Amino acid sequence: MSDPVIAVCMLGIFILTILLGFPICFTLMAMGIFFGYYAYYDAERMQSIFDNQIFDLLVNQTYSVMANDVLTAVPLFLFMGYIVERANIVDRLFFTMQVALRRMPGSMAIAALGTCAMFATATGIIGAVVTLMGLLAFPAMLKARYDVSFSAGVICAGGCLGILIPPSIMLIVYAATSNVSVVRLYAGAIVPGFMLAGLYIAYVIGRAYLNPSLAPKLEEKDVEKVSVGRMIFMLLTSFFPLAFLILSVLGAILFGLATPSEAASVGALGGIVLAAAYRALTWERLKESVYLTVRTSAMVCWLFVGSWTFASVFSYLGGHSVIEEFVLGLGLSPVMFLIMAQFIIFLLGWPLEWSEIIIIFVPIFLPMLPVFGVDPLFFGILVALNLQTSFLTPPMAMAAYYLKGVAPPHVQLMQIFKGVLPFLSMVILAMVLLYVFPDIAMYLPKVIYGR
Repeated sequence: MSDPVIAVCMLGIFILTILLGFPICFTLMAMGIFFGYYAYYDAERMQSIFDNQIFDLLVNQTYSVMANDVLTAVPLFLFMGYIVERANIVDRLFFTMQVALRRMPGSMAIAALGTCAMFATATGIIGAVVTLMGLLAFPAMLKARYDVSFSAGVICAGGCLGILIPPSIMLIVYAATSNVSVVRLYAGAIVPGFMLAGLYIAYVIGRAYLNPSLAPKLEEKDVEKVSVGRMIFMLLTSFFPLAFLILSVLGAILFGLATPSEAASVGALGGIVLAAAYRALTWERLKESVYLTVRTSAMVCWLFVGSWTFASVFSYLGGHSVIEEFVLGLGLSPVMFLIMAQFIIFLLGWPLEWSEIIIIFVPIFLPMLPVFGVDPLFFGILVALNLQTSFLTPPMAMAAYYLKGVAPPHVQLMQIFKGVLPFLSMVILAMVLLYVFPDIAMYLPKVIYGR
């Protein structure tokens, strides 16, 4: 077989192996070394079995990941999110928003979505947001006689917003993969992120207004009577401190006052101060936050090491060129190219997580973007929107499984799947709006940074 054919077989074996349940990062490294040993094999030069360039490549890729300035922000943002999660700020925020919005249709669902958006902005960790809101808001909505599927859809959809709204970890990884400025990506993702959250809220209000049985209005006896003065106090002690921390971090990044890593450091410190102010900073919680940060950061870093090794060997064997020649040979228009690329990414979201899609498969499309006149920043925002669907599309909707893991026993997985489908249509609508009106993503980066 020729090298390009072997590269395509390499990709097919990788997907099959992942479907069988093997750990992704170590599978990537093992396959990269195995096929790389063949690709770089030189019988005349080899002195021993270990005298092969694939081992040098693995070491160099590991060093490159550790020395990448952009990726330094990942553990810092993760730590900020985990420390905020354990400071009991989110439950205060949910209660405050629930009381403030109690006269609106679907008030608890709107409060849950608003809390998810705020918490997602602070942490960017899908599993953490869905799980925490599944423990906090989901039982409260069921107790208020909200429809099970409707409530589950709200929690799953809201919990996935962290993959799009800055400071998203996914956007940092895309920036490192595509060489697009993470600062410009953050500026481009702000409006689409909150547009999607707005579409979710509009859907909730509309459904609750048309069908009140889905989200019954809270009775006076079920709502704690809160004076205006106490309401202001609750906002000052729950919403505004977290909002100030998030806006300070994002503002410092967007206006060039600090690099993403420096702003993330300030955010991590701010998270500690916020937890201390709420008297929630215990030694145990601090240890948990550090442990979870190290574990998640290690996963991301090893994924980068494995995927870059895999991608380097795949490209060396000619895999990228085969796919590129095939796509260009189809004679697609820019619109059809974008539809095809997003459809492939949508399908890959079923068996794979966003990290493997961004690191392995998105780089296959990146060299083709100039040919079709597609801005890599615009493509990245489209991908971020698309990856929302990978968490919400049955049967592999990971957000649904996160929620099922903490939901009451009577809640069935099919009820959760049924609830997420309408929100899935909102994501598709947001992608259509973004394509028809690209300035939704491109206007803010142009205004702040120019072309």
